[in-house]
Amino acid sequence: MTGRTPRLSRLRRVVPEGRGGRPADARAARPEQARGGKPRRRGAQPKVVALGGGMGLSASLAALRRITGDLTAVVTVADDGGSSGRLRDELGVLPPGDLRKALAALCGDDDWGQTWARVIQHRFQSQGDLHEHAVGNLLIVALWEQLGDHVQALDLVGKLLGAHGRVLPMSAVPLELQALVRGHDPGRPDEVDTVRGQATVALTPGEVQSVHLVPSDPPAVPEAVDAVLDADWVVLGPGSWFSSVIPHLLVPDLLDALVETKARRVLSLNLAPQPGETEGFSPQRHLEVLGRHAPKLALDVVLADEAAVPDRDSLTDAAKRFGAAVELAPVARTDGTPRHDPELLAAAYDRIFRMHGRIGPWR
Repeated sequence: MTGRTPRLSRLRRVVPEGRGGRPADARAARPEQARGGKPRRRGAQPKVVALGGGMGLSASLAALRRITGDLTAVVTVADDGGSSGRLRDELGVLPPGDLRKALAALCGDDDWGQTWARVIQHRFQSQGDLHEHAVGNLLIVALWEQLGDHVQALDLVGKLLGAHGRVLPMSAVPLELQALVRGHDPGRPDEVDTVRGQATVALTPGEVQSVHLVPSDPPAVPEAVDAVLDADWVVLGPGSWFSSVIPHLLVPDLLDALVETKARRVLSLNLAPQPGETEGFSPQRHLEVLGRHAPKLALDVVLADEAAVPDRDSLTDAAKRFGAAVELAPVARTDGTPRHDPELLAAAYDRIFRMHGRIGPWR
């Protein structure tokens, strides 16, 4: 933790009726005890697991590390572009890029943390084979080869960086993302094609209908499943919807854990549609496609930036299908870019945890 107190932002609460006609936030409060019946130490921080990939997950982690020291990131491993894709193709390893970004986001704001964040994010510029390779990617892959254990290697990198949390891959095998896309070929706007590869799916000019993984039933990393089951809060999103957020719901054991966990679940929506894969999507459309891919998933809270929700009633109706309340808060940077402000997002998460958790103060 950095010790900084986030600026408390104004949250506007939109509470729908939950399942059975009662308010979604009127569920029975969890007892003041950890999973397995052990008493929770008063003042203990919440156990939080954040799922996603890329810059969206990095934004969530940069916020969450400000309010808890018990933080685990579960990261998608379907990237096939850039430095990650080259290492994956050449060495047959998991793509390390999103894992590296998560580790960088967990670095502290002191000189040590910021120096290491810059080092692992540094990309070589050359006329040779090292061009555009990230230092952190090479470090992670080297430790995988040395130790032969994905989790142990990532834990060691986190220790070196002084990371404020743990980073885990969602699966121990490289995955290929495939999508059914209408109009991927602009010359055939009504035809549906299978598009292969995360990088291609993310940039498709067509309309993504659905996504799936190859292999279709990849094994989840056991530590990731355990973290979800043992959490107080699970945070899903923000991020590239079809290529970073939904893939977690396509790993059977991980989805089962998300459905069965006693943790409360918050979905953090993007600030704007992503050119390509979610072009023209409304906030409620994001929820609708999430529900099609994981119809058994329930949520407790949907967090959205109040300026990015033009139709609050429609979003409330969409959240109601998950049994969730909607929380509206200003979480965007003030420079006009569709990026989250870490302190504003931290304040929103902190308020949500206190309003909906009901297991006593953590700090």
